[in-house]
Amino acid sequence: MSRLSDTVLSLLGAEVLRARPLHGGDLSDVQLLSLSDGRHVVAKTGPLAAAEATMLGAVRDADVPAPEVLGIAGHVLLMEALQETGASTAGWQALGHALRQLHSTKGPHYGWTEDYAFGPVAVPNAPLQNWVDFWASRRLLADPNALPRDLRPRIEALCARLPELLPAAPPASLLHGDLWSGNVLFSGSQAYLIDPACYWGDAEVDLAMLHLFGTPPAAFLDAYGALEPGYEARRAIYQLWPALVHLRLFGASYRNMVEARLQALDF
Repeated sequence: MSRLSDTVLSLLGAEVLRARPLHGGDLSDVQLLSLSDGRHVVAKTGPLAAAEATMLGAVRDADVPAPEVLGIAGHVLLMEALQETGASTAGWQALGHALRQLHSTKGPHYGWTEDYAFGPVAVPNAPLQNWVDFWASRRLLADPNALPRDLRPRIEALCARLPELLPAAPPASLLHGDLWSGNVLFSGSQAYLIDPACYWGDAEVDLAMLHLFGTPPAAFLDAYGALEPGYEARRAIYQLWPALVHLRLFGASYRNMVEARLQALDF
């Protein structure tokens, strides 16, 4: 705690009086700090703190609500503390509008300026101009040797068919990149995006992830607006990658999630 306190004092000019852990933190340490000047800030500690700060800045630059970065030093990211009130109809509507706004920001290619990671799972982001190539080589087959032996040929077969199943050049939208409901902070009628893993890609990736653990309410879908024809058929392809990530991070309990997506795609 003394090292974190020293960092906070150096960056914000105030001492840490109290700290308590916040929910989440599977892959990093997150705490709410009470400071001597009366402020409350969130401290997130992890090896990719600087990368996350850049991504939060990109989200805010897109005029989408996200925590303000207050300081960054080494593995410590300091952010404004937001009051979490839980989801509401207005909050889901706000998320729909925010996500549409995020996706309206377009990039020059698919990928990002630097690679990322979910703990030990590397997330390569080297830019490509063809979306099908990106999804195959940077996502589904980013690390073939890490796939379970029996799954690898099935995923390779799927990737061989991707030119028939995915568009080659959808708009390169700014993506949150890890958009499940736990990475949305609802505060009153507002919805803030947290824990981004940004890159440029097909907007349907974020929507597929948001449907991975449940179905967002109609208020969100109505606010986000119309989707491209065929999105339901593509959803399983986009959900397969986070399912594989969960399988690697958390073990066999996520095997059924992977199998369900492959079976839905007839692989």
